[in-house]
Amino acid sequence: MPPSTQPPTPNSHPQLCQFIHQQIKRSQLQRITFAQYMDWVLYHPEWGYYSTAQPKIGTAGDFFTAPHLGRDFGELLAEQLAQMWEILGQPQPFTLVEMGAGQGILAADILRHFHQQYPQIWPHLNYIIIERSPLFQVEQAQTLKSWCDRGGSIQWRQCHEIDQNSITGCYFSNELVDAFPVHQIRFRNGQLQEVYVTTNPDVPPGRPSEPQFQEVIGEPSTPKLAEYFLFLGIELNCDRYPDPYRTEVNLASLDWITEIARTLHRGFILTVDYGYSSEKYYSPMRSEGTLQCYFQHRYHNNPYIHVGYQDLTTHVNFTALENQGQLWGLETVGLTQQGLFLMALGLGQRLSALTQTEGLSLGEVLRRREALHSLINPMGLGNFRVLIQSKGLESQQPIQLKGLRGAETQDLGPLT
Repeated sequence: MPPSTQPPTPNSHPQLCQFIHQQIKRSQLQRITFAQYMDWVLYHPEWGYYSTAQPKIGTAGDFFTAPHLGRDFGELLAEQLAQMWEILGQPQPFTLVEMGAGQGILAADILRHFHQQYPQIWPHLNYIIIERSPLFQVEQAQTLKSWCDRGGSIQWRQCHEIDQNSITGCYFSNELVDAFPVHQIRFRNGQLQEVYVTTNPDVPPGRPSEPQFQEVIGEPSTPKLAEYFLFLGIELNCDRYPDPYRTEVNLASLDWITEIARTLHRGFILTVDYGYSSEKYYSPMRSEGTLQCYFQHRYHNNPYIHVGYQDLTTHVNFTALENQGQLWGLETVGLTQQGLFLMALGLGQRLSALTQTEGLSLGEVLRRREALHSLINPMGLGNFRVLIQSKGLESQQPIQLKGLRGAETQDLGPLT
């Protein structure tokens, strides 16, 4: 193989580290919350992980998502969205809001399927993308240009730009909530404490090959952290939990679901991600939390290396999303595994049809089969969760969504 023409990636982004150093120095106690640190290392508009040009998603990046395995995920999701249009009474317009659209691959697959399979919906389809990364916005615009040229209505907005009770349709996301900034907390000697980030005094700024930051423990930065556990009915101050016990709190997810509920008039919220129920999330056995770092398809648990060049994620607390949604008028329609969701929408028929497909070589058939199996693999993507919530549906009959067929009798097993 010829030598790589790409320069070696430094351990950490020097400008980003310098920026965070300055913010810590300006803070009253010379420290910032982990949530603020995570927000900057992922979303700083110039130097954050999602704002720089190195590959992030796909085989050349740090991770891949379901749309990278082929068009099937987006096409099957479009089948569910089309049924939602019928349930809502065929609204005009029918608005789909994709939150965190990455490279625009999922959006392209959904738009293609509606254009080809649902010409009666296509003229009324209004597709909105909520994307924080300017870099991804540019990539999405390039990916979706052909669908704009075909008359597709595609817009880029931010949540605060959407009017209250203005959306009739569906908000949806795929692997979004896991990347929200979280507060790191510790429970020790019966006291709730917070993990803060400060500078490493042994490493002067400007040495990206060495750890720039370290942790310190202090009082909670906000009473919302204690209120969060009361809200979920989780009592960490009991003999069941080890001392100390460390975990994280995703307050941003509560604000997110509240904002969606504020702008949704009638319709659905469909959230695909990996995570747990509250009971399993805050299990005594999970005493170090769920934070993971992804760098070049490897994962570890040190967020203070590869600063700006690695992804940081935590599992999603689906109980928190359900409970917060109920406070703002949302009803839980169902919670199921991704594998079961896609099978109910027709993935099994696609697998069966592969043996009868003409014009495909054996190698192509095997690659297609492997991709489809990856979407439902219970040890991988198939064990992701699909949470569907609704608002403004006043029917006396339970909502029967295709993707949730049989969900009320499913034993989901451990949320992992």
